[in-house]
Amino acid sequence: MSPIEHKQQQVEATLKLAPVVPVVIIDDAKAAVPMARALVAGGTPAIEVTLRTPAALEAIRAIAAEVEGAVVGVGTVLTPKDLHAAQQAGARFAVSPGVSPKLLDAADDSELPLLPGTATASEVMHLLERGYRFLKFFPAVPAGGHKLIGAWASPLPQVRFCPTGGISLANAHDFLGLPNVVCVGGSWLTPADKLKAGDWAGIEQLAREAKALR
Repeated sequence: MSPIEHKQQQVEATLKLAPVVPVVIIDDAKAAVPMARALVAGGTPAIEVTLRTPAALEAIRAIAAEVEGAVVGVGTVLTPKDLHAAQQAGARFAVSPGVSPKLLDAADDSELPLLPGTATASEVMHLLERGYRFLKFFPAVPAGGHKLIGAWASPLPQVRFCPTGGISLANAHDFLGLPNVVCVGGSWLTPADKLKAGDWAGIEQLAREAKALR
């Protein structure tokens, strides 16, 4: 088995843990552990912490070290440096909004599995050539929504997607019902007001609702 295929199998296992991967923007690293425990208790153990705040890497380190059952990943990976920092922090997977040759080359040399972002059929074909069968579709709703990704199922049957961007509890079913969608990514499970208030019971309930989508 090639290294890329081994990492693709790891990505597949992670994406199949729950119908929704929570996409988290966290400002206070102290909230990371109780938040992650609430998400795991609610049935959504694969957690993407985005590199959009200074607290992100500290939060990833804390979740990786302290939250049993959590599979923590890092999102908004843009550069080889981001990928390396994510692996050093203990992330189990990495997610990018798009792709670049330098990032893909770095991913080839890294043990950290990458879920690369795509928004066009040409990008999907390019990633297929690099050995990727599991891709992020981003930004899902603005880029064409479930109708676009559904149209790819016939000409690109070997690819499975995790649509992210503009997805909520209300429209997640539109995507999860497609044959080429393995799960969706969503930020609605960890809203800023609940994170700020420390409403872990509320976050756990949102995770339970998300788990029940499939």
